[in-house]
Amino acid sequence: MVFKLICWYGENKRSLPWRETKNPYFIWLSEIMLQQTRVEQGLPYYLKFTKAFPTVFDLAKADESEVLKLWQGLGYYSRARNLHFTAKFVANELKGMFPSSYKELIKLKGVGDYTASAIASICFKEPVAVVDGNVYRVLSRYFGISTPINSTKGIKEFKELAQTLIDTSQPDVYNQAIMDFGAMHCKPQNPLCNKCPLANGCVALAKNQIKELPVKEKKTKIKKRYFNYLVPITEENKTVLEERKGKGIWQGLYQFPLVETQKKTSEEELVKNKQFTMLFPEETTISLFNTEDIIHKLSHQHLITKFWIVKTRKVNEQMMDWAVVKKYPVPVLIDKFLEEYLSKES
Repeated sequence: MVFKLICWYGENKRSLPWRETKNPYFIWLSEIMLQQTRVEQGLPYYLKFTKAFPTVFDLAKADESEVLKLWQGLGYYSRARNLHFTAKFVANELKGMFPSSYKELIKLKGVGDYTASAIASICFKEPVAVVDGNVYRVLSRYFGISTPINSTKGIKEFKELAQTLIDTSQPDVYNQAIMDFGAMHCKPQNPLCNKCPLANGCVALAKNQIKELPVKEKKTKIKKRYFNYLVPITEENKTVLEERKGKGIWQGLYQFPLVETQKKTSEEELVKNKQFTMLFPEETTISLFNTEDIIHKLSHQHLITKFWIVKTRKVNEQMMDWAVVKKYPVPVLIDKFLEEYLSKES
């Protein structure tokens, strides 16, 4: 199996910029970005980041707001905050030198088993196996393993199996081979089984279980939240953006004043809300921007969202000109609204 994977990789590997270097800064950057992100989506962000921050020292010196703005649209913003934290640690405490072993790499904030294994094997040739979604899929199908991949037992079982397979003479090549094979050949939907170099030994193919494997335990229940964004517009064409605080979603990003309700709310109910009356002490004209609810889906919650345009003379918050709004890092939900709203206004 291992030999066939490496042969397949030699003929089919993707040409990616982080494969042209063994610099741990660039490998680390790419691996953090590609967690829960497809290569096609992550590549433009990688290019933007490496242009803006060509070294770990450049990233360390940046403002968090600048990092979040460049990250905007990639999701899972805790990754960006951890990235920035670790860049400062490596630059200031480690003099810009990344640890050279799995054992030390995994101690870095935001670096888990997968990322530590990738950096250690690719940059330092340490024989530690990577296990990502692609690897889970290849191994579960080839060996016919039905243990849920997101269970404690499954995570341990697949890591141990992957470790027994790794080519210790070229762990970097093997790890990238099995990941590429899962992404390009043994795909989640419509895998290329009819021309698969591993077909003869694949248990799932023999037992017609390709669609059933890998197995995942049921997801946690999706929580519904009702967001009402208030978009102030004053006579001087000013508005309000505020930074999201706390440990919830989108920490450090900016948004319009938000009224979160237990269920869908009407205009009449909204203007009586205490947050609304505190924000707008004078008379307002309010209108709903989106006639249909916008449903923004996150991993464990759905945000049912309305944008309310509130024309007023005064707002009890620090205001800013519309011209600078686009400079702030905002969630994709807000960014899409701004694109639509500003295009209608121009």
